[in-house]
Amino acid sequence: MARETSRDRRERVAQMQAAQKKAERRRLFVVIGACVAVIAIIGGAVAWAIIGEQNKKDEALQSISGDVAAASCDPVTDDAASGSSDHVGPGTNQASVTKIKYSTVPPSSGQHFAVPAVDKRRVYTVADAPKVETLVHNLEHGYTILWYDRSVEKEQAASFEALSTKVNAMKESANKFIISPWDPAYGAFPAGKKYALSHWSADYDQASGKVSNQKGHRQLCGGLNTAVVEDFVKKFPWSSAPEPGAA
Repeated sequence: MARETSRDRRERVAQMQAAQKKAERRRLFVVIGACVAVIAIIGGAVAWAIIGEQNKKDEALQSISGDVAAASCDPVTDDAASGSSDHVGPGTNQASVTKIKYSTVPPSSGQHFAVPAVDKRRVYTVADAPKVETLVHNLEHGYTILWYDRSVEKEQAASFEALSTKVNAMKESANKFIISPWDPAYGAFPAGKKYALSHWSADYDQASGKVSNQKGHRQLCGGLNTAVVEDFVKKFPWSSAPEPGAA
């Protein structure tokens, strides 16, 4: 048998190294392929979930986007407004005040608690809704509030979320649109009415800080309709309020 030379050994080692590198490349390609496949599966699942969620929102909006007349809405009111910067309750010199008797159902202005709802929630349930006096402070800051009768909470939950997303994206709203259940302890909605919009409007002079021409506005409806809400917000934008620059 011929004796292996140094050159033969070098060639054999080189061949073994080349084979090893080739095998490593194959393993690397297999791992990369598996990672790409996993990423594609995850991406597809996420995309499917997003599409599914969007379809749910579209369906929820579609369910409340029918004939405006079918919502049985009353004309928008122009209420006398009062209570600007009039804080009562916890943290004020009238700390014993726990409930305010408002002149309208729901209120569109009036005395209010010192701290508005600032938790970034835009849809509340009966279980977690702020006090009416708290939300009136939000009205002073330019919010529009859609109050709903407690009986519709579950059946309209998806519609409330979809409506909130859509309306809060409007420039006239600027994320100042809240949906919250009405507390009947402050008075009952008129017969046949399940929803009520309210807004506190005013002319605000930014240079002087002077507030004038305050009015409250309400619209009560028997049904929920996207166009009605959008029209109300367009008519009474966030900027038409006693304190529009506040959070």
